[in-house]
Amino acid sequence: MTKGFAMLRCMLRAKIHMATVTESNLAYEGSITIDEIILKKAGILPYEQVMISNLNNGERFETYVIPGKKGSGEICLNGPTARKGVVGDKVIIFCYSYVEDNKVKRFKPKIILLDSGNKILIVK
Repeated sequence: MTKGFAMLRCMLRAKIHMATVTESNLAYEGSITIDEIILKKAGILPYEQVMISNLNNGERFETYVIPGKKGSGEICLNGPTARKGVVGDKVIIFCYSYVEDNKVKRFKPKIILLDSGNKILIVK
């Protein structure tokens, strides 16, 4: 490592596990809409980049987040991402960030586990 430069590692910062797609809106310009309460618990900001993995069809794609109505449980695939899943599909939403190498040992991601109605079961 070059002196004076910090090594950065791309680490999982937040994960929303077992979310159920509630809507698929092809007519929208793009993104994923996520209930604002879930976003806040996960520490994911509006317009932040996320990666989504669809457990039903194996699709994996990136987009950005739009906050949905608080307490609605909405997980909506918008625009082109609407082609990556359908209502009822189970998805995992990942958010990554870069962490300095010397801080990785103390770094811990926020994990949110949802029930079938997208209500928060566990926050780790």
